[in-house]
Amino acid sequence: MTDTSEKIDYSKTLYLPQTEFPMRAGLPQKEPETVARWQEMDLYRLMRKDAAGRPQFVLHDGPPYANGNIHIGHALNKVLKDVITRSFQMRGYDSNYVPGWDCHGLPIEWKIEEQYRAKGKNKDEVPVNEFRRECRDFAAHWIQVQTEEFQRLGIEGDFKQPYTTMNFHAEARIAGELLKFAMSGQLYRGSKPVMWSVVERTALAEAEVEYHDHESDTVWVKFPVAESTALQDTFVVIWTTTPWTLPGNRAISFSPRIGYGLYEVTAAENDFGPQAGEKLIFADALAEESFAKAKLGYQRLRDIPADELGAITCAHPLKGLGDGYDFAVPLLPGDHVTDDAGTGFVHTAPGHGREDFDAWMDAGAALRARGIDPAIPFTVDDAGYYTKDAPGLGPDREGGPARVIDDKGKKGDANDAVIKALIARDMLFARGRLKHSYPHSWRSKKPIIFRNTPQWFVYMDKDLGDATTLRSRALKAIDDTRFVPAAGQARLRAMIQDRPDWVLSRQRAWGVPICVFADEDGNVLKDEAVNQRILEAFETEGADAWFAEGARERFLAEKANEPWTQVMDILDVWFDSGSSHTFTLEDRPDLKWPADVYLEGSDQHRGWFHSSLLESCGTRGRAPYDTVITHGFTMDEEGRKMSKSLGNTVVPQEIMAKSGADILRLWVMTTDYWEDQRLGQNVIQTNIDAYRKLRNTIRWMLGTLAHDTGEDVAPADMPELERLMLHRLAELDELVRKGYDNFDFKRVTRALLDFMVIELSAFYFDVRKDALYCDAPSSLRRRASLQVVRKLFDSLVTWLAPMLPFTTEEAWLERYPDARSVHLAQFPEVPAAWRDAELAEKWRRIRQVRRVVTGALEIERKEKTIGSSLEAAPVVYVADPELQAAIADRDMAEICIVSGIDIRHEAAPAGAFTLDEVPGVGVVFARAGGQKCARSWRYTDDVGADPAFPDVSARDAAALHELQALGRL
Repeated sequence: MTDTSEKIDYSKTLYLPQTEFPMRAGLPQKEPETVARWQEMDLYRLMRKDAAGRPQFVLHDGPPYANGNIHIGHALNKVLKDVITRSFQMRGYDSNYVPGWDCHGLPIEWKIEEQYRAKGKNKDEVPVNEFRRECRDFAAHWIQVQTEEFQRLGIEGDFKQPYTTMNFHAEARIAGELLKFAMSGQLYRGSKPVMWSVVERTALAEAEVEYHDHESDTVWVKFPVAESTALQDTFVVIWTTTPWTLPGNRAISFSPRIGYGLYEVTAAENDFGPQAGEKLIFADALAEESFAKAKLGYQRLRDIPADELGAITCAHPLKGLGDGYDFAVPLLPGDHVTDDAGTGFVHTAPGHGREDFDAWMDAGAALRARGIDPAIPFTVDDAGYYTKDAPGLGPDREGGPARVIDDKGKKGDANDAVIKALIARDMLFARGRLKHSYPHSWRSKKPIIFRNTPQWFVYMDKDLGDATTLRSRALKAIDDTRFVPAAGQARLRAMIQDRPDWVLSRQRAWGVPICVFADEDGNVLKDEAVNQRILEAFETEGADAWFAEGARERFLAEKANEPWTQVMDILDVWFDSGSSHTFTLEDRPDLKWPADVYLEGSDQHRGWFHSSLLESCGTRGRAPYDTVITHGFTMDEEGRKMSKSLGNTVVPQEIMAKSGADILRLWVMTTDYWEDQRLGQNVIQTNIDAYRKLRNTIRWMLGTLAHDTGEDVAPADMPELERLMLHRLAELDELVRKGYDNFDFKRVTRALLDFMVIELSAFYFDVRKDALYCDAPSSLRRRASLQVVRKLFDSLVTWLAPMLPFTTEEAWLERYPDARSVHLAQFPEVPAAWRDAELAEKWRRIRQVRRVVTGALEIERKEKTIGSSLEAAPVVYVADPELQAAIADRDMAEICIVSGIDIRHEAAPAGAFTLDEVPGVGVVFARAGGQKCARSWRYTDDVGADPAFPDVSARDAAALHELQALGRL
């Protein structure tokens, strides 16, 4: 045959990777195009059609609030949900994701009120339903904005038909759930101290309160003992950080478990307060600290036992102020009293604190027996002003009533007025300032107060007719629920165990009303016909029907002449979202009740998880979910809370615009999301670097598979290295599926990244490049390797699809241009028969030897002794018998990517390269002999053996002959 080598460009005879899948991702430009394509093809509907008839898996969306652009917390939350729903969808389930929005409530009202103020409009002069319409329009606008932002993140769901709490059907269902509580006797009107925002003029739920440092006035106040011969002219001293609550004082609480003593002042250095000879009662553990604060000398006279304390009645320290406070103040035992701080006595104002209220109510019978009126005063109104129940400080005060907090959340003059009155009556023992954690409204960020107001509540401990209570049902439901992480169970349980009755009413305009009629005593009208008229109206007209002119007469009909009052309070928005399981899971035929999963931030133990649990347990006897998953919050890279003032916020829109949504999603997948996470430019860059390696691995597979004919080789006929990769696929298949089942995305991501970068790119692909590029078309080794790369691609890309939907879609369509979407595929079946633990152990040892060889060659590269490992033919000393057995009959030159190798079963000589972690192996560098093959670049002794191709090895010459016969040369 004539020599044709001079005419051949050998690079064109190699099966080099060929792909249009770019190395540079260009995600910020490409991802929006992919979103548009998904919307045009209606991917969501195609997914539903493909999943028809499969078992359902439902993650119910906790609704974000429709009042602004999404933030990083939204991005984290939605990505986690999307990964869960996609992973179940691709594993044989119908995993339908229906996004939702919370639309009612104060934040939106505030926005509309701000617009009114800017225009000089008065909200009170605007018809309520006109105001509500503007709130509805505002929410609708932000739902559309957030929809686009969520879709830009790659979130797939029913964005054309989401659920919203302001939908007419949803409002009717929320009202219906409220009426279930009313009809079952669980709803009642009560007068209790509730958390109240003066700034917002409404009651608040626990979930609407956060704690910040706040500096308060503190006072030690003397209560004169009024009825005790032995303790005549003695004072009981209390300590409080809320002097403004003293007009509401009705008792003093003490603890029978604490030791108390009678003390006498021996010396005084103060300008006001006790003087020498005064006698006062303190908890012994706190006396020294209290006297020091007042700069007093003292001596202890005797013990004051609990039974003596319980018999004491004091006078109010404000007695004589105005026309009030001329009543007895009893001492009551209380479990909440400690001697950790203060005086060991707790000033008890039942209108201003839950524990105070409970202590007062528990003592009701005893109070009446002592001739004490148990009525609770209303000392502070909704604007924070003292009322007539605070004589001398309310409307009868010269200059008008004092105020606790003003409209801007600033301290009013109430504390100063009370302290001034105490000093004037010589009832102030000492005063000071204290910086402490204090409740604030999470919306206005302003301090709140506790005030006694008529509100609507749901009983936590009322027998529901089956020997259960709402509390006991909820606690059992918690025990029956899976929590991820498990600590969430104890957290929610503790909140349910200790929570007071559920206050449902809010004094606002935008929301679902507490649509009941009540008499003057708070008894609710229980009339199914009335209820039916209300619900039918809400279904067609929305909750606006309650506020329309003539609504009372319309709903009461023949009962309109009876003395029923239409309640105009609004439902707590947590009741709205807590009812969402009814108008989504129950009412949509493409969903099911209960949900498989609820997933939100850990703050929702006191929010959505909590209200959903109570609502469902109160109406259905169990939780609306089987599993609760919680995630932490995102901090900056230094672990600080993100805030605009610190300038450390990370905006998801900016990350997507600069790096792409898949980078943001990869960050979510690599975090311990159930803890607080950190995010900043360095963290983003780390994920960009990891993404590039992952993308390049996918790119190499696509390029290699350009030459794939689809031919299969039986696993039993494959070389060991291919069977090893199939074994690893089988192992990973189990890990990936269990990881997705356990919502442990970091484990899945870490395993796949390590496999792709360490085991594939740096090992398997590296070893097999020569065979894949250079072997003849008929080569079993090449055909088996192509088949394995095909299996690897299909598995890895589908496994990654829930996490990186854009990149995997791009790769899938590059590989399968006629496919509709990778997101319509299923995880491929990976036969368990591919597992071969014995083979894996053998290759673990082979790779140990390889590590030493590659380590030795890397030194030669750095010293520029060689440019390529193919220039080497090292001598490898293997003294370990197990390693000797593992590499026996192996082509270690191929495995180590060298042109030749000399294996010697003996100890390495001095100076050989070794690794401490691989004892018994040493390497001495040697150059490869023979000639360099012009096609494969290997150095061999058979270059020129075939005269037709005198500058290539025999292996490459044979391959060229095959190509020539196929007409490809």
